[in-house]
Amino acid sequence: MIYTLTANPAIDLNVSCEQLVPNSVSRTTDPVYTPNGKGLNVSFTLKHFGVDSTILGFFGGFSGRYVVDGAREKGCQVEPVWVDGITRINTFISLTDGSGDEYKLPTAGCAVPRAQQLQMLDLLKALPDLDVLVISGSLPPMIEPSYYDEIIDVLEERGAGFVLDISHPCLAHLIERGPLLIKPNDEELEQVFGIHVENENEIAPALEKLVARGAKSILLTLGGEGAFFADGAHVWRANAPKVEVFSATCAGDATLGAFLSLWLRGSGAEAALKRAMATGGNVAMCAGLGDFALVDEIEEQITVRMVS
Repeated sequence: MIYTLTANPAIDLNVSCEQLVPNSVSRTTDPVYTPNGKGLNVSFTLKHFGVDSTILGFFGGFSGRYVVDGAREKGCQVEPVWVDGITRINTFISLTDGSGDEYKLPTAGCAVPRAQQLQMLDLLKALPDLDVLVISGSLPPMIEPSYYDEIIDVLEERGAGFVLDISHPCLAHLIERGPLLIKPNDEELEQVFGIHVENENEIAPALEKLVARGAKSILLTLGGEGAFFADGAHVWRANAPKVEVFSATCAGDATLGAFLSLWLRGSGAEAALKRAMATGGNVAMCAGLGDFALVDEIEEQITVRMVS
């Protein structure tokens, strides 16, 4: 069974606005409220492609109940750890003035005391069918980066694999613990690993260095420039589809979920990359995840080639 862990879930509020004017009322339209968090989005995407997973996370207050209830309404199983406080609400504002600009206003999230942190570790120890844990997103207040190592200690004891989609600097040492997959973007490649690439020809050698440091596979996403995938034997390159972007907020999570829906079930990198890029492109056209209605159509735009 695949489990996803979102330590800092949220309600996402996506709205449109003609313009933002300082010290003035800026009216918004088309509000879309969605249960959210990077791991939740992975589970929602897996569910769309017929792959069951269970959502783990820390939830609090009315907003936490909204997220848990919304995830269950989508058909996903949830094993929540409840905390005092209120699960955060993030706001994303897309301008309709033709600029294509988007304002992203995330909040820090509610604190997770040590007692609830230990409760999550105990839950991981007790899960009867834990095969893979996808760890995604930021840490809320009161959780130290060393908590990632505590989680991985449990996974190693259980013989379970793990996937990391985090941007914290500690990812630089966590890859030495042998994740099945990491999913950095181009900014994280430089900020976390100190690897600056000038052109595409430098990407494959850079990914091969990260594999040598311990990551079994790497999915490097480049937004509108596509993606690379390296598994230690080969490196593949996929283009991005040409779509009209409304909000890229959830696109990376959907890309990962779509990739895992095939790759974790034994499909090759080419099929997984095609689905991943098409799904990410479709989601970028929507507020939130959307309904994945155009994935098959968009996939016709995607080409994958081996570059190393």
